[in-house]
Amino acid sequence: MPHASLKPGDPCPSCKKGTVYESVKPGRLVRVRGQAPLGATVYELQKLRCHLCGEIFTAEAPPDVGEDKYDAESASMIALLKYGSGLPFNRLERLQGSLGLPLPAATQWDIVAHSGGRMEPALEELIRQAAQGHVVHNDDTAMKVLALCDPDDKPVEAEASAAPDRKGVFTSGIISVLDGRRIALFFTGHRHAGENLAAVLQQRASDLDRPIQMCDALSRNLPKELETIVAHCLAHGRRQFVEVAANFPDECLYVLKILKVVYKNDAVAKDQEMSPEQRLAFHKAESKPKMDELETWLIAQIEERKVEPNSGLGEAITYMRKHWNKLTLFLRHPGAPLDNNVCEQALKKAILHRKNAYFYKTENGARVGDLFMSLIHTCELNGVNPFDYLTELNKHASELSAHPADWMPWNYRDTLERHANLSPSS
Repeated sequence: MPHASLKPGDPCPSCKKGTVYESVKPGRLVRVRGQAPLGATVYELQKLRCHLCGEIFTAEAPPDVGEDKYDAESASMIALLKYGSGLPFNRLERLQGSLGLPLPAATQWDIVAHSGGRMEPALEELIRQAAQGHVVHNDDTAMKVLALCDPDDKPVEAEASAAPDRKGVFTSGIISVLDGRRIALFFTGHRHAGENLAAVLQQRASDLDRPIQMCDALSRNLPKELETIVAHCLAHGRRQFVEVAANFPDECLYVLKILKVVYKNDAVAKDQEMSPEQRLAFHKAESKPKMDELETWLIAQIEERKVEPNSGLGEAITYMRKHWNKLTLFLRHPGAPLDNNVCEQALKKAILHRKNAYFYKTENGARVGDLFMSLIHTCELNGVNPFDYLTELNKHASELSAHPADWMPWNYRDTLERHANLSPSS
């Protein structure tokens, strides 16, 4: 909004001596208005009938109405509410109905299922790029898919890499770090996290070194077919001391203070944007002495019989000692993370869906949910607007299918700009 009477370079109307210039920051007013998640416009086209021949003449629709009843933004909004925010279809149906804009749950599913099919190439490309990551995080959580657990149905054949008699259903989360970007993937079915990670890493380029894999100490998180450099989550080890701190306050406080120093050092390395090699050298200088001190203390507690091995504190110490090498990989390998928190935070999307919607009805429903959660959370991890991203994928489905690598969350804006510059109108 330009000034009504002044522009940069004009004489100052107050002191009459100086000149005005553009301020560094403009004044800003924000006005927020409420509206339904999905809006609609109804066009009533006048119809005229000849009283003699009966022919009907219908008014033309406005030129900008378009052919589709539901636009790309509608699909993006429903997907974000359902798979990004955990709002079940039936709740959105009630909300839209109370606002006078009915949107049945079945219609919502049809919309997201159709748009999800158009976005499949983007997910396939994300999986391909995630397989090239130098650090991969994985974990899983329980999920329910009615088609996979209905006792009245015939047994469902498990995935090829899953145990044939496995009954459990899980959602696996995988976070891959590649060139400073983070890619989120979700997979729902009988497979465990390690099996899903193995399936992703099958697309890894043969000339790349083994990736660092961050997970907890559960064996089901490790891919059996492929070898990785395994790091275990230091936060899991820390959590065990937190859980028994009320019963062993002095001992647990000692451990927690040492780990606090380590995490503070890691935060310093991140704030200073150190390279993996610089971060490793920094941790060796600042964190390794504290971790060596902690290791000596852990050994002494058990071997000198200061702690009962079967007590809560003894079990926490035993866990740390048993997995010490994998818990301290960050002291020996550049780029190794401290914990698996980024993956556990990603799985909260699946957990939120499970708490609010309770289950997926079919395997196809789970597949669509995994697709949208993967695209939405990848956008969030990279600071990209997921609503805008999903909308542009929908609008450019043919271009996405032809060149999916050009339509990733971190480069799709550049692709749109190139297309705009090449258009005849420009």
